[in-house]
Amino acid sequence: MVRLPLTPAEVERGQRLGALLRRARGQRSMLGTALAAGVSPETLRKIESGRVATPAFPTIAAIADVLGLSLDAVWSEITRSDGGAQLTGPARTVGERVAS
Repeated sequence: MVRLPLTPAEVERGQRLGALLRRARGQRSMLGTALAAGVSPETLRKIESGRVATPAFPTIAAIADVLGLSLDAVWSEITRSDGGAQLTGPARTVGERVAS
């Protein structure tokens, strides 16, 4: 199977995802966060650095859960056209909706 190259929009979305996860992780260790999510530290490092721009859904769901982020909040943040930080304050819980 041949994988198509990522579009510039997909690359940018992957970079926003990585930045969001780094901010949400804060001072927590990468190792502890990765192990709690059931992923390798190298996988988390690649996602946070934007080198894996389109990670698998279960991977993001597990990391978001460990960091206390809802998938709605993650999607809202990474699809923003201006790329600005939207998530501030306390982490949102799974299932909590983000106001548009």
